[in-house]
Amino acid sequence: MKHYSLFFIGLCLMISSTLFGQKNEDSPVSPSRLNIDPALKPFYHGVASGDPLSDAVIIWTRVTSDSLSVDVDWRIALDTGMVNIIDNGVVTTDASIDYTVKVDVAGLQPYTTYYYEFTAEGRNSIRGRTRTAPTGDIDSLRFAMVSCSSFGHGYFNVYRNIAERNDVDAILHLGDYIYEYADNEFGTTRNMVPTNEIITKDDYRMRHSHYKLDADLRALHQQYPFITTWDDHETANNSWYGGAENHNPGDGEGDWFVRKSVAIQAYHEWMPLRKPDPSDDERIYRKFSYGDLVDLLVLDTRLEGREEQGGNSSDPNRTMLGTDQYNWLVNEMTNSTAKWQVLAQQVMMAPLEIFGATINDDQWDGYEVERQNIYNAVLTNNVPNMVILTGDIHTSWANDLPLSGYDSGTGANSAGVEFVTPSVTSPGFPIAVGEGLVQALNPHMKFVDLDDKGYILLDLNKDRVQGDFIHISGISSPGGTDTYKESYYSNDGSRHLNSSSTPSVAPASVFTTPAPPDPRPNGMVSTSDPLGTVTVLGAYPNPFTQEFTLQYYVREAADFKLSIYNMTGKLMLQEDLGRIPVGIQRSRVQANQLPAGTYAIVLQNGNESFNRLMIKIK
Repeated sequence: MKHYSLFFIGLCLMISSTLFGQKNEDSPVSPSRLNIDPALKPFYHGVASGDPLSDAVIIWTRVTSDSLSVDVDWRIALDTGMVNIIDNGVVTTDASIDYTVKVDVAGLQPYTTYYYEFTAEGRNSIRGRTRTAPTGDIDSLRFAMVSCSSFGHGYFNVYRNIAERNDVDAILHLGDYIYEYADNEFGTTRNMVPTNEIITKDDYRMRHSHYKLDADLRALHQQYPFITTWDDHETANNSWYGGAENHNPGDGEGDWFVRKSVAIQAYHEWMPLRKPDPSDDERIYRKFSYGDLVDLLVLDTRLEGREEQGGNSSDPNRTMLGTDQYNWLVNEMTNSTAKWQVLAQQVMMAPLEIFGATINDDQWDGYEVERQNIYNAVLTNNVPNMVILTGDIHTSWANDLPLSGYDSGTGANSAGVEFVTPSVTSPGFPIAVGEGLVQALNPHMKFVDLDDKGYILLDLNKDRVQGDFIHISGISSPGGTDTYKESYYSNDGSRHLNSSSTPSVAPASVFTTPAPPDPRPNGMVSTSDPLGTVTVLGAYPNPFTQEFTLQYYVREAADFKLSIYNMTGKLMLQEDLGRIPVGIQRSRVQANQLPAGTYAIVLQNGNESFNRLMIKIK
């Protein structure tokens, strides 16, 4: 989410920001954030798990290695000490999948906590904790909802605070996990390396790598399984099936379908999710059943079938979901026997108008007939408890979904309810327009906060669903405290929201098991195993044709030189890179003059060097 209608921008300019207050905190982050933890070698990106089923879960890691391929051992256990191991194996990774590792561990027990770790090149990863989904009669569940985490706009304090809660079953990430922009393309930002807009497969890989080096995000992945879907910034702003607002073929950005495809490939490599259709890389919509309490339907309102924004919103053939996904959704929702039908998706479903004018056709307002068709399916099939979960808009909302004849006082004639989570860091509305004005003009909106960052705790039991809005005190420096803001709930069968001044109480069924141990287990890098002043995190692409890019971390500023040797030891190419500062860096090397073959790439700082074997294929 980035662009609004000109009408809305004009309205914002007419309303004084001093009248309503402005709390957006978009300060750039400090260079001190651009570190890696040497003790994690070679698993600098940590571990992650996701897509929990009642009998299976995905576990993930990434190995940083100078080998052409790496064997990685994995194991999963019932205890933090990894004594009661219930499964293990070996997988091989290499440059074709960016040295990522993903294992779909099957044969597990329902609603059970497991611990897992990896070993490669004689060293262990940190230990992760995960949990399978339940079956049968379930009393209560709790999820944390997050979205929109722009690295350059602040620290991921939200992630850290959720990681330390120990009271949710899983993380629902509703998109914009990464951002595609270069520095200062999305407001004032810095310290996003590489600084160019990401377009190629290797660009997307490096951006995912950069994000997962963040200690707060790494901590959250370590503690909980994620269920994710992409929004637009995992590819490009305001994307749709055939293009994006932030994709310009005439400016050298190439074919949209190529860019979309490579972005999706990198996403699957770097995220702990299971392909719902192994033959279809671009499908991400899928279902998770949590016993008889929740059917969670994860949607793709971006890339699967969306028509371009700006069309006639009342066109009966206009689609956000595409035919296949729409039919799948209606079938799953109307045939569900679970108490709650929860739709995790990207853009706001409730209508948002200012003085009768729709302000953002990127939302469901731009696809109103298909939205009404979903409502009609709910009513015709007597689906009593449709709950919409939304990200994208960087702000907090609790909405009824109004039908004709909607009564804001009683909630009558509402098709369901919607909770919209604030962003982790991404900036909100550019100028405060006043929550009171928005609600006065949209009485189905029960809570609006246009400023604060944070997350939602979604608490479900057999009687009601409740969303607790938790806001963070700041993102411009590490830390920040949680502040409880508001709660809204919907009773079973009511299809509308009520306010509550009391946050939900963590159900007894959520994590009561210990977190993985700290300090880290034996086998990690010790102080007697010095790592030097430079670590190469990746070489892209490998094999290469004309050029390649090194992504590396510098611990001490120094003058660097890059040398390329053939397999006989002959120096083929040398380039002075100049003085490189501390942090995560990137260097692009033109090597089109080299003949095809295998080469040793040497990054040198005085007497210290790092080698990487690379293959040139043309």
